Amino acid sequence: MLSLGLNKPAVWCKPLRMASRRLVSTVKSTAAEEQQILIAQRKNRPVSPHLTIYQPQLTWYMSSMHRITGVILGLGFFTATIAFGVSTAFGLGLNTNNLAKWYHEKVPTWADWTAKASGAYFISFHFFNGIRHLIWDTGRGLTLKGVYTTGYTVLAFTAVVGTSLLLR
Repeated sequence: MLSLGLNKPAVWCKPLRMASRRLVSTVKSTAAEEQQILIAQRKNRPVSPHLTIYQPQLTWYMSSMHRITGVILGLGFFTATIAFGVSTAFGLGLNTNNLAKWYHEKVPTWADWTAKASGAYFISFHFFNGIRHLIWDTGRGLTLKGVYTTGYTVLAFTAVVGTSLLLR
């Protein structure tokens, strides 16, 4: 009968000795040295192309502006609401008459026009772009041509209505 010789210790020991041998030696270093190595490695790392490889589109800008105007309008609304609520609860005297008096006495003309223009155009844009999204929710205007047509329509309505609100 022929034996494979697998029961001999020499067959198993050499591969086990090779597997347990460390082929890379470690170097003791301080945290500062490790940080310097990491910084050097990061300098050689390629920069991801991220958004720079794509051509900016109207949809990017309108989506970003819709979010930004929504946040700004929301913060303004909630700040005013909380301020009036806290003032009423604690008797601080903040009311529309005092606010209007302070505004007309203290706010310079350039700041007045800036605030009015921001409010007029932000509200107009957010309103018309919201209607655009509601139209999209019905399944209309979702082609490339439709997206750009509605986008330019929103910008045109924003310009007209925003200017109208500003000049009132």
